[in-house]
Amino acid sequence: MELTETHVKSLLAKLPQLKTEIQKVIVGQEHILDELLVAFLAGGHALLEGVPGLAKTLLVKTMSQALHLSFRRIQFTPDLMPTDIIGTEILEEDHATGKRFFKFNKGPLFANIILADEINRTPPKTQSALLEAMQEFEVTYGGQTYPLDKPFFILATQNPIEQAGTYPLPEAQLDRFLLLIQIGYPTEQEEFAILNRTTGTAKATVNPVITAEEIQQAQALVRQVSISEDLIRYVSLLIRATRPDTSTYSYVKEWVRWGAGPRAGQALILTAKARALLKGRYAVIMEDIHAMATPVLRHRVLMNFKAEAEGITSDKATEELIRLIERPKV
Repeated sequence: MELTETHVKSLLAKLPQLKTEIQKVIVGQEHILDELLVAFLAGGHALLEGVPGLAKTLLVKTMSQALHLSFRRIQFTPDLMPTDIIGTEILEEDHATGKRFFKFNKGPLFANIILADEINRTPPKTQSALLEAMQEFEVTYGGQTYPLDKPFFILATQNPIEQAGTYPLPEAQLDRFLLLIQIGYPTEQEEFAILNRTTGTAKATVNPVITAEEIQQAQALVRQVSISEDLIRYVSLLIRATRPDTSTYSYVKEWVRWGAGPRAGQALILTAKARALLKGRYAVIMEDIHAMATPVLRHRVLMNFKAEAEGITSDKATEELIRLIERPKV
């Protein structure tokens, strides 16, 4: 359905309310919340990296409550099989006729928001089943295709510290995540507020502010946000500058092993549009591109061994390129 101007204004007014409801429970981490909402509005998935105990599960669960969507948490373990997340066929009997038949029993993937906890702890076969669902928004079992619920958003987590007994995601699979979001420890003031809020009897009530249909309308609206050709050209220059074989920057040739592909440019423009909409704007500005460049390129620009030994990360490489590349006069 075509949205009227009144409907669009009503929809945009609900986005700040959504953030306010989530912040009733979640203390601080504002940029993390912004990046999650950007990924969701852009219709993509996010990989969240952080040590245990930083309220990743609570954040996603609270977000699902504010969005009035179904939520499932899947704990990924070394013995988890694809059927454990997709579902399986079970044999049932029709009591009227006595005939037996197979019925597909849906797995936990059939929800709107999925928390794939510690995705790197499960074997590649199960990781692939999840990533196929992420890409196609459907699953296949026994030759039959089953569409997933919409909207569909996967937030996968991985622990950056413990690597023993893990199955790191290959670069091609990492590229399927729209954003790689790093979550750190709270500030002193935030930690005090967390301790004060979570050890008493008071419990915040999160009210749903937006429906599944409105979310899909907002996701469609993101693509209508305008971006100038100059900014698109700037994004193209930034992405191409990350590739050692074509980059004109000695910094990249010295430290980068593998640069970002065209999907990174698509992700950067789409997330910049989503951020603009989240801020109440109908057009992308340079600030949107710079804000989203790091989480978009973090897992798509691979540093070489020399860079890793020197502690030079892809974040630093992105920051340096933003400093070096001439900005369009817009």
